[in-house]
Amino acid sequence: MMVTDKTYKNTNRRERIIFLVKLLVYLGIVYFNIEHPAVYNKFVWLFKLTNALSFFLGANLVISLAWLVILSWYTRRHRTKPIERDNFVLGINRITSVLNTFFLLLSITLFFGVDLLRLVTSITIVAAAIALLTKDYITNMINGLIIMFSDQLSLGDHVRIGDYKGKVMDITLINVVLQNDDDDIVIIPNSVVFTSIVLNQSKQNIRKLTLEFELDHKHPFTIRGLEERLRNSVNGYVRSFTPESFSLKTIEIKKDFVQFKVQLLMPVADKETERQIRRALNTEIMAIAEGAV
Repeated sequence: MMVTDKTYKNTNRRERIIFLVKLLVYLGIVYFNIEHPAVYNKFVWLFKLTNALSFFLGANLVISLAWLVILSWYTRRHRTKPIERDNFVLGINRITSVLNTFFLLLSITLFFGVDLLRLVTSITIVAAAIALLTKDYITNMINGLIIMFSDQLSLGDHVRIGDYKGKVMDITLINVVLQNDDDDIVIIPNSVVFTSIVLNQSKQNIRKLTLEFELDHKHPFTIRGLEERLRNSVNGYVRSFTPESFSLKTIEIKKDFVQFKVQLLMPVADKETERQIRRALNTEIMAIAEGAV
């Protein structure tokens, strides 16, 4: 899916329509404030409501306009990148959400009659204390923005972060969400991601399948014979992986058993095919361990 496809055009058209609706509502409120100010003498709460709503809509319109302009400029320069996996678009969306939330909170305080100037001054005074109390969240947010605006991780990538591996499902301002091979959801804080060794297999446009196992010394086997049996067990999937990449490595030789690792590369990541290949290898390993010929 490219940024110029039907899905993106529909999304962009919907955002433009929403922008026009908000603009009309904003202009309607401004017109009402100018033409019917006497109404506010009877309904003070209405004045507070329209005042807060016009403040929020004004800020939201500026943010939305900036979002549309930046996104239009960016997509014209990167027409070949899938928008659903584009980190720049993800980062812009996160920043837009944060700004909208900030101005929403300000508009709520304005509705309750709080002086914004005094509020901002008070926030400035306690900013240091807030920073100390929320330093972990601030660090995560900064790291999250760095990840979003970099090209190191993208949605859909297959990665290993420390001891965890899986598919990147989401990147938020707080954490990175992975889906592992067991379909479990693993949530990793951005600060951990930023300080861990990250292996991104998708950037190599390949998917490495690795399977470790042990065999007892009592089982009669040779390295060459073991590799041949395992290779034959996945012959039915030869079109799904690179045959030359198939390898069997001896990790460690213990007193009672030998630890092996079999690896192969899949040019295109396919979760279902990967499961089938793993199943075929595990079935053959169990047959070898049971002494089946």
